[in-house]
Amino acid sequence: MATASEPSVFVTVGGDRRAEAPRTLAEPVPQVLSTWDQLGLWGNLGVSLLGFTGAIFVLQPLGAGTPELSLAAALTAIVVGTLLGTAVVAGAGLAGARTGAPAMVLLRGLFGTRMSYGPTALNILQCLGWGIFEIVTIATAAHTVAPAVPRPAFVVAAGVVTGGLAVRPLGAIRVLRRYVTAAVVVVLCYLLAELLTHPLPAFGHGTWNGFWPATDTVVGVAVSFAPLAADYTRHSRSGAATVTGTMVGYSLTQMACYVLGLVALVTVARTPGDIFGAFVAVPFGTLAFGVLAARELDQSFADVYSTAVSVQNLRPRWDRRVLAGGIAATATVCALWVNIAAYETFLTLLGSVFVPLFAVFLVDFFAGGRFAGGRRWDLSHGARSRWAMLAPWAAGFVVYQMINPGYVSWWASGWAAVDRGVGFHPAGWMSASIGSFVVAAALTALGLAVRRALLGGRRRGGSRSAPVGT
Repeated sequence: MATASEPSVFVTVGGDRRAEAPRTLAEPVPQVLSTWDQLGLWGNLGVSLLGFTGAIFVLQPLGAGTPELSLAAALTAIVVGTLLGTAVVAGAGLAGARTGAPAMVLLRGLFGTRMSYGPTALNILQCLGWGIFEIVTIATAAHTVAPAVPRPAFVVAAGVVTGGLAVRPLGAIRVLRRYVTAAVVVVLCYLLAELLTHPLPAFGHGTWNGFWPATDTVVGVAVSFAPLAADYTRHSRSGAATVTGTMVGYSLTQMACYVLGLVALVTVARTPGDIFGAFVAVPFGTLAFGVLAARELDQSFADVYSTAVSVQNLRPRWDRRVLAGGIAATATVCALWVNIAAYETFLTLLGSVFVPLFAVFLVDFFAGGRFAGGRRWDLSHGARSRWAMLAPWAAGFVVYQMINPGYVSWWASGWAAVDRGVGFHPAGWMSASIGSFVVAAALTALGLAVRRALLGGRRRGGSRSAPVGT
């Protein structure tokens, strides 16, 4: 049963343009974000300084020293990977818009309340880690633009602004829509036009070998927002606004971000580390890069706010404003003292947990009512554990690791031994994200179909034994 401080069904209400996110899980959820607000939010989240340098994993998906993909193959991988990954994010966001529940609370319906605490803890860990990483990235980029200012000063400034944005998240989204999005689009178009003054290699020059691993990289970047999506789309005015804002806003800007990094790599930048220098080197490049560095604050804001909202799944009475302030302060201190670069590969490993998880979630949420006898999606504090849902999630996770275990050495070595033990040899065309998603989704659908058949059989059996006329 739900506690007195927490609803079993989230109450959604209208509101004006000054409405803010509720402080606790017990308060009504204002649904005030328009399609344009969603476009602004997701359009900004689709751009990342890490995305520019990440283009190297599309150009050389099989590692340094291996043949590069052709421009045709790389561009196709960017488009296909972005659309596939964003579709998952849009589906997760639509669930938030329909229920008014944040992302980790939605997992109560999938696993039960107590079992939802496991993925919630992992999400807190990854969001906090990425928040620290983003603050470090912002400070590094800002120090590149203004080297006379000590880098720690930029870290503190980035942390303070991040905390302020996370305390007033809906206000931050409105600011992104009104002012930041247009500036980012102008900067991206300008930098791309400047880089295209340099000659490009022939579109067919290169290989298609490694196309799916390249696509996998792009899918993974997009899907990383699935555990955060409902934290924002729960405030959307409609499901249509959610899907349109997510698919159009995020897809277009992530594609633009990857394409810009790719063009830089094949024209003027010899290594990913040269990409930022290539941006700064163009006329007015310092100003353009400064806009991109400042815009990165939306990434750190999203990570910090979603960490706070995820904590509320564990402690629903805690005020998310206090949580956001404390988490931003923690991230800032860690950004000053922790070598977060060594943590990046571990963060990527954590992200692989959520690809099959959200495959299970999407099938169960959108098809469960039809296949499972109309089961209500229980978001209450007393939602019962559903142990069977662990099986497709685990199967999808195993598939992911067998194809691409990442770069944490001991972890990758362990899965390589598993591959050898079962005689499995990952082929170059295999995608870990797509493969794990398909396996987890298919097993979930199969389980729901079996449940439907069993429920149908019980009903028929009951009707045969019932007295005539009942």
